[in-house]
Amino acid sequence: MLQASYTEGLIEAGVDEAGRGCLAGPVFAAAVIFPQGYKDLELNDSKQLPARKREQLRKRIEREALAWAVATASAGTIDEINILNASILAMHLAIEKLPIRPELLLVDGNRFKPLNDIRHQCIIQGDAKFMSIAAASILAKTYRDDYMCGIAKDFPQYDWVNNKGYPCRKHREAICHHGPCPHHRMSFRLYQQLKLAL
Repeated sequence: MLQASYTEGLIEAGVDEAGRGCLAGPVFAAAVIFPQGYKDLELNDSKQLPARKREQLRKRIEREALAWAVATASAGTIDEINILNASILAMHLAIEKLPIRPELLLVDGNRFKPLNDIRHQCIIQGDAKFMSIAAASILAKTYRDDYMCGIAKDFPQYDWVNNKGYPCRKHREAICHHGPCPHHRMSFRLYQQLKLAL
């Protein structure tokens, strides 16, 4: 079972993002605060869970968390400030949307910028170590997947229903054949995908 907390007695929010490595679409971030001593044997890094289980856990997280929030940074913002800064911006926006102010942020990964005067702790592979980070990873992933499936209706040639904007072969080939669309991240040097697709 993942750990319930990093420091006893503090209001902790787990924070994670989804979509950093994609060629298209926003980066999503989520923040989750669980009750003290919360336990869930099924919570895990979203990447280790099948889609159906992520959806089941998403409903449970939204029902049982003390507070949760999801936020985004658009492809245009990613192009403007780069993917790292856009990911941190999305995390900040999610944290600021929480109806409860956390006393400590548990952030997946090793890069973060302080938000106001809230303490934070970066944890490499934190989504496989702490329940609140795992929950945040599930919310960010499922909300982003839903978004990509929604915009895929207008751009079926990129097969986002299946690849969610990640650089798989079919997505690369579609960029080469059809060119990018307004949802693509132009700063990701999309046309260099041609060599990778062939």
